Amino acid sequence: MTTLFDPIDLGAIHLKNRIVMAPLTRSRAIEGEVPNPLAVEYYAQRASVGLIISEATQISQSGQGYPNTPGLFTDAQVAGWKPITEAVHAKGGKIVAQLWHVGRISIPDYQPGGGQAVAPSAIAAVGNAMKRDFSMTPFEMPRALTVDEIQGIVGDYVHAAEQAKKAGFDGIEVHAANGYLIDQFLKDGSNQRDDSYGGSVENRSRFLLEVVAAVVAVWGADRVGVRLSPSNGANGSKDSDPASIFLHAAGALKPFGLSYLHLIEGEPGTPMDIKFGAPQLAADIRDAFGGSLMLNGGLMRETAEKALSEGRADLVSVGVPVLANPDVVERWKRNAPLNTPDKATFYGGGAKGYTDYPFLETAEA
Repeated sequence: MTTLFDPIDLGAIHLKNRIVMAPLTRSRAIEGEVPNPLAVEYYAQRASVGLIISEATQISQSGQGYPNTPGLFTDAQVAGWKPITEAVHAKGGKIVAQLWHVGRISIPDYQPGGGQAVAPSAIAAVGNAMKRDFSMTPFEMPRALTVDEIQGIVGDYVHAAEQAKKAGFDGIEVHAANGYLIDQFLKDGSNQRDDSYGGSVENRSRFLLEVVAAVVAVWGADRVGVRLSPSNGANGSKDSDPASIFLHAAGALKPFGLSYLHLIEGEPGTPMDIKFGAPQLAADIRDAFGGSLMLNGGLMRETAEKALSEGRADLVSVGVPVLANPDVVERWKRNAPLNTPDKATFYGGGAKGYTDYPFLETAEA
């Protein structure tokens, strides 16, 4: 029986186990959206997992929507990421960059020249945005992208993919989940365009497929993954028929031969549990995609092992357990207690709650 501790090949990326560090926004970047030097230790501490997916990393200035999140569009940002990838590799780990554009989940504070956030359609997100000082303010109306601007953003993904290669990553993940720009195109609650990017499932998938084709040309398909969230209502995202659009998208991704598909589907009884009767689509999406499926959704050791044994996933990504336990692989192997996560330090701050979680040997001393 496959276990969490068995190796797996994700395309060209060989993993020593099937436990993946999920992308975790920590809001600790320094001026210029450059990774914090503390991130070198933070990521290296967690290199015993099979794969690290970097925190969501914006592809351009207009792609930012949260305070102190890193980018991959300037030379200074590349220089900030290089020692991180080198440190992870020195510990025998693998790391991919998650490429991100938040779309309408932004405010003028982050936009070039203080302009409007952009989106498929001029429909405001539900809820509040986080300002640079971490205070909250209601989302504002975004501006609908022109077709030419959409192609410009595809070009931004290409540039960021090239920058990720220069920074020494092992591959990239296209963030197409959680109500951000690509997800906004996929879901009809945020996409009400009447051109070739709106309406049918084929049209709403077009932007995703153009981005994937463009970054595959940079990296090769065997080093590119995609993250989707069909039933996740994050940031007010919604679709009237998630099964139709996401099964179509998964099937359309199949011919690329991607490294993996990363699917968010909350486990029952966890804070990520699917609400409001949204469909459980992971099994059907896995069949439609046909390649390696990474499952995410509040998993712990027992539920992660169950997902593998039931054939619902080939590997799993976990967030808080890795955040609070840099040696989570060893702890799960030994059924050892886990550290208590310090939620007050999840976003922003310094080393506290970032690089100071004890390893098992320290905790037992």
